Amino acid sequence: MEFQIAETASTASTNEDLAEAARAGAPEGTVHATEHQTAGRGRLDREWEAPAGSGLAMSVLLRPTDVDDVRWTWIPLLTGVAVATAVSEVAPQLDVRLKWPNDVEVASADGAWRKLAGILVERIETPTGPAAVVGIGLNIAMTADQLPVPNATSLAIEGADTEVAAVRDLVLRALGLWYGKWQGESTNSTLRGAYLAASGTVGQDVVVTLSDGSTIEGSATDVDEFGRLVVGGQPVGAGDVTHVRR
Repeated sequence: MEFQIAETASTASTNEDLAEAARAGAPEGTVHATEHQTAGRGRLDREWEAPAGSGLAMSVLLRPTDVDDVRWTWIPLLTGVAVATAVSEVAPQLDVRLKWPNDVEVASADGAWRKLAGILVERIETPTGPAAVVGIGLNIAMTADQLPVPNATSLAIEGADTEVAAVRDLVLRALGLWYGKWQGESTNSTLRGAYLAASGTVGQDVVVTLSDGSTIEGSATDVDEFGRLVVGGQPVGAGDVTHVRR
């Protein structure tokens, strides 16, 4: 896949900007990146903002119209695998893993697993068919006193000296690779295998908080063919979950 990158110094939300562009006919592979996102969103409309120049904030437009709708639930997981692949390339000394459904974590120097990146995928309708807007936020140059939450980290904090543009290019290359593999098969088997190999959730005892306030406790044993986390034999989808903790 070829990517067409548009960069801005500042914007409220790259996802919102790209969704508007998609409805106006922007092609697959359109990318909007910014140095400063002032009103970014995570899952469940959580607010997300980072200091200017401290990280990667971008959205990528995908139009997998030849893929069955039931398989689109794998796009956030696919993106996580791509981000983890890129981080391992730019900082091979780091131990990287995926927290279901949309976080990329690294093992910090103190032994704790800390969030390095988050992903938000939104499906939108456009005049030329449905599209996926893939938002990626990755902490790169952020300092310890700039961290939004105590369990976050950045590449700089973990000793990886790199530039935003270099990380962006690696993420896009990995995303194009995994997106092509996913499109090229009628099942999710290749991607599922890669995700399970990188998962830091499967194999753990977890507590899942559902959107209705109830919880499920048990061992996370698998991610099924629909990208759902299997906990105590019960599959739960990302749309039904507000939080997963170990």
